This record gives sequence, C-alpha cells and structure tokens, in this order.
Amino acid sequence: MRLLSRLTLILLVMGSCTMTGSFTSLSTDKTNIELKTLDNLYQFLTHSDNRIPLISAHRGGPEPGYPENAIETFEKSAQRQPLIIECDVALSKDSVLVLMHDDKLDRTSDGRGSVGDYTFKELQDFRLKDNDGQLTSYKIPSLEAALEWGAGKVVYTLDIKRNVPYELVVDLIRKKKAAPYAILITYSATQAAKVHRLAPEMMISASIAKPEDLIRLNDYGVPDNRLVAFVGTSEAQPETYQFLHEHGILCILGTMGNLDAQAEARGDVLYFDMIDRGADILSTDRPVEAGIQLQKYRVDNRLSSEFIK
Repeated sequence: MRLLSRLTLILLVMGSCTMTGSFTSLSTDKTNIELKTLDNLYQFLTHSDNRIPLISAHRGGPEPGYPENAIETFEKSAQRQPLIIECDVALSKDSVLVLMHDDKLDRTSDGRGSVGDYTFKELQDFRLKDNDGQLTSYKIPSLEAALEWGAGKVVYTLDIKRNVPYELVVDLIRKKKAAPYAILITYSATQAAKVHRLAPEMMISASIAKPEDLIRLNDYGVPDNRLVAFVGTSEAQPETYQFLHEHGILCILGTMGNLDAQAEARGDVLYFDMIDRGADILSTDRPVEAGIQLQKYRVDNRLSSEFIK
C-alpha cells in the first residue's frame, strides 16, 4: 500500500508538471519564425487575446564564448526558442552597414578606434570579444549577411546608430526582401514619422510610455498598424497596456538592467508575471532564463502560432 501511494503521488506530480508547463530548460521544438510576406508580419505583430509572448534577445543574446551582435550568437540563441533579435547597425568607412553597438571597437573587439575609420575589409581583421572580454574566433558581420541568415528564422529589431542614414538601411532591407522580418527602432515621434514617410510598409518600434505618446505618433501620420510600442525599462501602467492592446499594438518591455537584476535576485517567475500583467515582448540580457518562463506561459495558456515552425 505504501508503494502504491508513492507511485500515485509521483504520477500526480508528473501530471501537474505537464499541465502547468513546468520547465527547467528551453525546448528546441518549433523555434523558427517563418514570415514570408508583410501581411504575415502585420498579423504576427498585431495584439490579440491569443498573442504569443516572445523574447527579444538584447544585442543577440551574448553568453560566454559568444559575442554580442554576431551571427553565430544569433544562431545559438535562435536554436533554443522562437526569437526576436535586437541588434545594432553601424557604418564602415566605405559605407558598409555592419553590426556594432559602440562607436569604438575597443570594448567588443581587439580593434582600436572608431568603426567608421575602417573599411569593411579592414574590420574583418579584428576578432570579437565575448562579454567576459575573451577573444573569440568570430568576426564583425555585415547587416546584409545577418539579413540573409535571418530569413525564415527570426524577427529583427534594428537599432540604427546616429551617424547611419535610415535610407541606407531601408534600401538594403528592400534589396534583401527582408521587410517581412525586420522592425526599425526609433526614439522620438519625429524620427518615427521620418521613417514611416521613408518606408511606409515597414514596422516601427517607437517609444510609447503613455497614451499621449501614441496620439502624438498618430498626429505625425504614423498609423497603429505599423507600430510596436517600447514602453520603457520599467513596467507600464495597466491602463497603458490596455490602451495599446485595444489599438492592436504589442508592447515591448525592456528588462535589460534593473528588471533582469530583480528576476535574478528574486526568481525568474517575475518574467512570467510581467507577461501576465500586459507585456508582450521582453527585451532581455537573460534570454534563456526569461525564455523558460515565457515557454511555460505559452503552454499554460495553450498559445500557438501558425508562424512558429
């Protein structure tokens, strides 16, 4: 009888874990986001009650042995879960768009000086460092190569540095037919309006911390159905989430920094709670830990998407 009771308890616990989606690691099943047309992208990024919460890997999700803003890092991160990749676009001396966050090469590579002081060919002489400062074998990639790799795998949010003309980025996205899986990051209503005039078909990430920010964007001619809202690095008010959702707009919460630190100290379930309170996408420096919680959320709420394969 004692053995039977133990077996019954074990089966109940196993069943409970299955029903509640209790995970300790990320699944490798169905990790590609396949968006072939702009209509696919619009549908995927429009809020509904069945929306799929996602991780945005800040600077691609670097980890030991893998540097930020490198295609090899994107590949490793995207093999674990469906992923949005946030990466940074800079410009070489010969006007090649490359992935690099800083103006200078020193922190993230064994190069010295400004990115713009080197041609793309010269930049290939340098190796990238991981976040621990260790040199890797990986090189500074071009945006073109990243766009080619990302087709049928991920969605990009492109953070375009100040000295980089949006026109160059838009032209390359159109050339590579990458608009169905690219979002352009902007930081003000005037900048968002400029980008929308330049590329009215493309999706824009805009800073929207309160309802008035969306109204201002609309006044500048940017429609709701071309917007994803970056609500900031602290959680938005419930009424802000509700307002944006009523307009069909997904909300990106930046957890990199303070919120990531809170989750690390108090428990990763905080990521689950952030989604439950209204965030749709978490831009994080802890994509694995946050991703496990979002995987649990998707299973618990029986969420799926035809675009995740």
